[in-house]
Amino acid sequence: MRALRAAHLHDTPRQQLLQLACQRVRAWGAPFTSVYAYMLQAGELVLGAFAGRPTEHMRIPVGMGVCGTAIATGQDQVVPDVTAIGNYLACNGDTRSELVVLIKRGSSILGQLDVDSDQPAGFTPAHHTAVKRVADALAVLL
Repeated sequence: MRALRAAHLHDTPRQQLLQLACQRVRAWGAPFTSVYAYMLQAGELVLGAFAGRPTEHMRIPVGMGVCGTAIATGQDQVVPDVTAIGNYLACNGDTRSELVVLIKRGSSILGQLDVDSDQPAGFTPAHHTAVKRVADALAVLL
């Protein structure tokens, strides 16, 4: 979070702040395989930055997949087994679990951090808390 704050003090553009957040979270290592920052624009999620594997999902409608469900419900999503989700949108065929943490300013949802893992049940409550700290910092800095 210090790196994000320092970048913000140097007037780093929004896209670069998102990229830095994705890179730093992915650098934590396993179970973090890929990290995507999606921002809410005109009723859909738009990919703003990522670290890890590329995805074909540049835009995700609200309500579609784990990411869209997080926006529709206003709740973070922790999915231990993505194969159990009926409307799952796979960013990569090797992904086994997913963590989606909303970037919220007050009651307004700005976007989300979407974290994939190749490990089944890869995310613990501590992982969720750590990613939430980054999302909360982004909510202030963006």
